[in-house]
Amino acid sequence: MLGYSHLAIILLAVILVALFSRRIEMSVISIPMIFTAFGCLAGEGGLGYIPFEAERETIHTIAEITLVLVLFSDASRVDIQSLKKDAAIPARMLIIAMPLTILFGTAAAYLASPNQPWALALLVAAILTPTDAALGQAVVSREDVPEKIRQGINVESGLNDGLALPVVIIAALLAVEMAGKSAEMAPESIVTFAMLQVILGPVAGIVIGFAFAKMLDFAINRRLATTVFQGIYFLGTAFLCFVAAELVGGNGLIAAFIGGLTFGNSLKSSREFISEFMEGEGQLLTISTFLIFGAVMVPVGLTHASWPTVLVAIAFLTIIRIIPVWLALTGTGLKPFEKFFLGWFGPRGLASILFALLILESYPVPGAEEMLACVVLTVMLSIVLHGVTANPMSDRLSALKK
Repeated sequence: MLGYSHLAIILLAVILVALFSRRIEMSVISIPMIFTAFGCLAGEGGLGYIPFEAERETIHTIAEITLVLVLFSDASRVDIQSLKKDAAIPARMLIIAMPLTILFGTAAAYLASPNQPWALALLVAAILTPTDAALGQAVVSREDVPEKIRQGINVESGLNDGLALPVVIIAALLAVEMAGKSAEMAPESIVTFAMLQVILGPVAGIVIGFAFAKMLDFAINRRLATTVFQGIYFLGTAFLCFVAAELVGGNGLIAAFIGGLTFGNSLKSSREFISEFMEGEGQLLTISTFLIFGAVMVPVGLTHASWPTVLVAIAFLTIIRIIPVWLALTGTGLKPFEKFFLGWFGPRGLASILFALLILESYPVPGAEEMLACVVLTVMLSIVLHGVTANPMSDRLSALKK
C-alpha cells in the first residue's frame, strides 16, 4: 500500500516534470516515456521503493477512462469541412491498411510461435494493430505539420480502436474454443455482436454529441454555465457517449470518437475550454496510466519475454505497419516521406493495454503470458521510439512543406 512518503515521491516527480514541461516538449523525450521509466525504476521490477499493487481491473479502468477522454477531445478539434478534402487518407488507412496489418501481423506472430494455435496469433495481431491517440499527441498537436497528415493520424487512431475490438473478441473466442475451454463473456452471435458494435456506437455518438453541443450553446448564450463547469460538462458528455453506446450494445470507443467529432463541429461557442481541460486533467490521466504501466505491467511482461516476442514487437512497429500503410496510400499523391511518416507514426499504447487486460480478465486463452509479453514489449518500444522520433521527423516533414 502506498504511504505518504511514496505519494510524496510521485508528486515531486510530477511537479518536476511540470516545471520543465516546455523544454521536455521541445526535446526527444516525451511525458509517457518519463513516467513509464519512473514506474519501472520505482516499482517492484526496479528499486522496489514504491510498492505498486494495482489490480488488473484498476489498470483497466484508468486506461479506459484516459482513452475515452483522449478520443473525445481529439475528435472534437477535428474540422469536418477540412477533413472532407483529404478523407481518402484516413479512409484508406482504416479500410485497406488495417486489415492488411492484421493479416501480416497474424502471419508474423504465428511464425514466431508455430506451436501456438493460429487464433492466438490473430489475437495478438488484433490487439497490436490499433494506434494510440495519446502517444500521437506530439505530432497531432504541431501546427507546422500539414493538416492532412495530422488529421489522418488523428482520425485513424480515433476509429481503429473500436473497429479492432470485434476482431479481438472473435480471435479470443476462437483461441478459447481451440483450447477446449469456455468463455464467460461469449456473445450469442458473433456476427450480430460485430454489426451492433460498429453501427450502434456511431449512432450513440452522433445523437449525444449533437444534442449536448446544442444544450451547451443554449446555456452559454444565456450565461447559465460557468467556464469551469463547461470543462466538467465536456467530461460528462465524453463518458456519456461511451456508456450509452455500451448500454445499447454498441462500441463505446467508436462512440467516444464520433461523439467528439459531432460535438466539436456542432458547438457554435468557443471551444477553448476543451484544450484547457485536456492540458490539465487529461495529462494527469495519461501520466497515471503510463506510471502504472511501467510499475505493474512491464515487470510481468519482461518476465515472459523471449527472442520471438521481441522480434514480433519490432516487426509490428516497422514492416507490419509501414508496408500496409504505404500500399494503402498508393495513388493519393502523397510524397514518399509523407507515406513513410504516416506508416511510422502508428504508436501502440492505451488501446493495446486495454485490450490485453480485457482478454486476461475474461477469456482463458492459451499462451496468455506470451501474448502479454508481446503487448508490453511493443508498447515499451513504441513509447521510446515514437517519443524520440516525433520532433525530428515532424521538423523534416515541416521543412518539406515549405
